Formats: sequence, structure tokens, C-alpha cells
Amino acid sequence: MSNTPELNFTRYQDSGVQNQPPSLIVLHGLFGSASNWRSIARQLSKHFQVFALDLRNHGASFWDDKMDYPALADDVAGFIAQHELGAVNIIGHSMGGKTAMYLALTHPELIAKLLVVDIAPVAYSHTHAPFIDDLLALDLATLSKRSDADQALRDAIPEDGVRLFLLQNLVQQDGTFRWRINLPVLRQTMPNLVDFPALQTHYPGPCLFLQGGNSDYVLPQHTATIERYFPNALQQHVAGAGHWLHAEQPALMIEAAEQFFL
Repeated sequence: MSNTPELNFTRYQDSGVQNQPPSLIVLHGLFGSASNWRSIARQLSKHFQVFALDLRNHGASFWDDKMDYPALADDVAGFIAQHELGAVNIIGHSMGGKTAMYLALTHPELIAKLLVVDIAPVAYSHTHAPFIDDLLALDLATLSKRSDADQALRDAIPEDGVRLFLLQNLVQQDGTFRWRINLPVLRQTMPNLVDFPALQTHYPGPCLFLQGGNSDYVLPQHTATIERYFPNALQQHVAGAGHWLHAEQPALMIEAAEQFFL
């Protein structure tokens, strides 16, 4: 495990819950942060000690030029070791899901149960680089308020939900706006993030792939790869949800997680 700085995190624990293992770790997706999972983490803290992490180059965690799944998984393994958590339950969405899968495949002893949200262990052809280019093109020095950025990006990113999600990463500090995601590094390493490293291992533990019913991220042709890496995997669809199913159907997300982990 590396000597990189510790990941920023938010810890949730209901006062009535005993601090018994396994703890639950939550990993957000690309352009996200721990705060995206606040309400779900709070609900799940009725059963577990929950740690929602900011992955490198996101949220309040450190920035680093290296951005691939071995490095991301190594950060999480280091967090588990630093907090002496032993084997943990883990939820990972999208990029966080690939990070969780890589960790489970390379350090299965660290994962008690694995819940992967709307992503498969495969390489994708799509890229989010155009979003990054749009954000980098924004002249932050001209902004006086966040709504200025929203207005400036309307033509380039017309979907309100996507635009507002991305703009969560625009923060104001000492009267100046800045991005809390490392846009240049994410742009440069996008090929790593849409890929998934080929491994010759498998994770033997319990695993649930939770998919948005309206999402095309996990397709029938991915099933063989999922089953090769995760022979005990279950697949479940969440109706009325796309890729960000935890935001679109949070109650169903919580219900599925409780049924799987408890």
C-alpha cells in the first residue's frame, strides 16, 4: 500500500448502533464526492458505522497526477488499514464501483460484501472528456455567483440535472471560485477511468450488481465477464432509475442495500 495522504471522509454512526464490524465504506463516481451519498449513508448508519470517502482528485481529498484503478483501490486499502477496519462492506457507484471491484479482486480479504452500483468490470467506449472541456473553458475570474456559471454552461450542457451535478464541484473560497475536482488530471487520465484492468483473479464473496432500469451501463453482454470475476454475483434492476440511481430512487437504493448487507 502506498504512502499517499489519507482520503477525506465523513463518518456516520447512529448513536444506538454498536461499533461492530463490518463497517460500510461508500465510494462515489466520477465528478462526485462523499456528500452525494449523505442521505443514504445516514440511513444506513442505523445498521453500520459508515465511512463515505472522497476519492483522490475529488471533493476535499488530495490531488495527484496518477489516476487509475490500482491507485484508487490502493488509497481505499490504505484507509481500511489506517482505521483498522478489517474486512468491510463496500458500496461503489460508477468509477467508485470499478474501484471497489478492483480492490475486491486484488485484496478479497478486505471485502466482506460488495455492492456495485450501475457499472460493469469492462472497458467502455464513451468518454466524459467533453464535460471536462466545457468546465475548463469556463472563465472563473468572470463569475460573481454560481448562477453565472450555470447560465454560461447552458448551451454546452443543456441537461439541467447533469449541469447542476457538475457545478456542485464549483466552490467559492475567499471570494474566488475554484474547482474542487482536478479537471486537468481527470481529462488526461480519462482513458484509464473508462477502462478496467484485465485480471486473472476472482472475488468469491457475496456481490450484488444494482442497475438502473433506464441505464445502459450494464448490458446483457457484460454478464459473462461479471460472472467470471464475481461467481457469486446477483444482478438486480431498479425501476425508474438511470445511471445515478441512488439520487433518482434513494428509497429503493437503501432498501436493496439493507436486504443485501443485513
